[in-house]
Amino acid sequence: MATLYTHKSENIIKTWILVGIFLTVVVGIGYFLAYYYQNPSILTFAILFAIFMNVLSYWNSDTIALSLARAIPADPIEYKELHNIVENLAITAGLPKPKVYIIPDTAPNAFATGRDAKHASVAVTQGVLQILNRTELEGVLAHELSHIGNRDILLQSMVAVLVGFISIVANMFTHGLMLGGGRNDREEGNSGSILAIIGVVFIVLSPIIATLIQLAISRKREFLADASGALLTRYPEGLASALEKISAYGRPMKTANNATAHMYIANPFGGRALRGVSKLFMTHPPAEERIKLLRDMSV
Repeated sequence: MATLYTHKSENIIKTWILVGIFLTVVVGIGYFLAYYYQNPSILTFAILFAIFMNVLSYWNSDTIALSLARAIPADPIEYKELHNIVENLAITAGLPKPKVYIIPDTAPNAFATGRDAKHASVAVTQGVLQILNRTELEGVLAHELSHIGNRDILLQSMVAVLVGFISIVANMFTHGLMLGGGRNDREEGNSGSILAIIGVVFIVLSPIIATLIQLAISRKREFLADASGALLTRYPEGLASALEKISAYGRPMKTANNATAHMYIANPFGGRALRGVSKLFMTHPPAEERIKLLRDMSV
């Protein structure tokens, strides 16, 4: 039978594979920029900055995410029941108890962050505490602890930073291209023109492709965390019922942010799920699909 740690090793490997892929993309962009502007120092800067961003995201992803959400530490006395649920689930999962935070927002939602199980945090909105009963809250928290146990939090945090970096570099190049000042392709002949075209296409499309990879990973991780969380509580209906209430709320969070949207248990921007090709750009799988899979587990 699958356990909380079934996919932990797989996720660790995928984390470094994806980091390698994105670093390769960054180096590719840097190489072309260095060629186009005839400035080798651009490539050196791109490599050093990419490494710096990886290190920064590894050590400070939790601080950044919690700050963007305006989360504050949950007082152990005022939120005693919340602390107890987190502690009991952590013991059951064989994990250290994560730090617990409250997000001052009436929209029901939650997320987990941190670089590993020993440096993890769980944040829930005031709205979640208001609309969910204890069983449903346990389902939500078990889902978030599953993200910690499966090492999803590291994977998603580092990919998010790299996607953002690639987008910044692409935008810088696009503006620079519009202003001119690059290599004179007439001096290079047809080969220079072809390389320039390939470089432009690569740089323009790279942030889009990177974002699609990020969103696809996030959706897959949500399904896995649902299943792992249900196994942890041994009551899939709790999380299924919680997702019904959360998705029915519909209104966005005040602190909704594109950089951290994929980390939440549900889309923090609210609204109905998209269909067809539009699903490629969703940060989360449709709630009804997740609920159906959870209830199938109960049969």
